[in-house]
Amino acid sequence: MYNDKTLVCKDCGAEFLFTASEQEFYAEKGFTNEPQRCKSCRNARKNATGGGSNRGDREMFDVICAGCGKPTQVPFQPKNDRPVYCRDCFATRR
Repeated sequence: MYNDKTLVCKDCGAEFLFTASEQEFYAEKGFTNEPQRCKSCRNARKNATGGGSNRGDREMFDVICAGCGKPTQVPFQPKNDRPVYCRDCFATRR
């Protein structure tokens, strides 16, 4: 039913094989998109981001809390037009 396909990696431009068994696996899981990266680029990307579970190396930004005025750090680049809160003030606002 499925045939091997040659795809081009969007990161490195190398061709890689999307095998019939991989296509069958994707279909069983309900995935509708084909892979866009070769195996080595997928692995490099996963290792660079910690696989989504290791946030210890995330870049943090120093800010002053808009609620209490204390210095704190947040894991995103703040925008000047939006208030940023420390953990405690954010929790009370929820």
